[in-house]
Amino acid sequence: MKKRIWVITLFPDFFDAFKEAGIISSLFKGQRGFELVLQTVQLREYSSTDYKGVDDAPYGGGPGMVMRADVLARALNEGVVKAGGYDTLEQLEVIYTSPRGETWNHDLCQEFAQTYFHDDSRDLVFICGRYEGIDERFIERYVTRILSLGDYVLTGGELAVMAMIDSFVRFIPGVLGNRQSALEESFQSGLLEHPQYTRPRVFEGLEVPQVLLSGHHEKIQAYQTAEQLRLTKLHRPELLPKKDHP
Repeated sequence: MKKRIWVITLFPDFFDAFKEAGIISSLFKGQRGFELVLQTVQLREYSSTDYKGVDDAPYGGGPGMVMRADVLARALNEGVVKAGGYDTLEQLEVIYTSPRGETWNHDLCQEFAQTYFHDDSRDLVFICGRYEGIDERFIERYVTRILSLGDYVLTGGELAVMAMIDSFVRFIPGVLGNRQSALEESFQSGLLEHPQYTRPRVFEGLEVPQVLLSGHHEKIQAYQTAEQLRLTKLHRPELLPKKDHP
């Protein structure tokens, strides 16, 4: 199976190392029975100005600059739709990262993996904003989904897009060497993950909990579940009301 993700950006170089490093790099190389193609589109190539400008001063005044709707539209229609051989825009989910969007979380990661890599044949297009944002008319005309990485502002959308891609492709079968890794990590059960230990058995006077050395699987499971609850109460208590835990 092959799936394409397009990224319209002023900084395509940001994504070079992303495609080459870590576990998911094998996805981009088609080594896990599933080929994910990540293609970047340099926004400046679709500017009509001699200096390759992609932004302008906002109507009504105000600080900063706004990315132009016409340049973004050409990048999408020519750099993605035409270059990618698509018949219509309906074959694409066009995503813009903005504070107004749905907050990205564990449930959305799983939804993306299920929806776009199993149920929905559309490919994905991410729009990386810069400056004070993008012209609202482009959003109204072309954007089909708006997502937010969290309640803070980045200098551009590139880091948000990379974080989203990295987090949801982990749920594609075969990406992680051990499927159980994804099933037992933080947030999967509504709780944080339990503490992890490995060699050496004693580190600077601190020993691995004895129960983990016992080989008694039921006791180990009970201990790890209790630790999940303890760490969640300590560090992320707001997660607990969502689940029926004592």
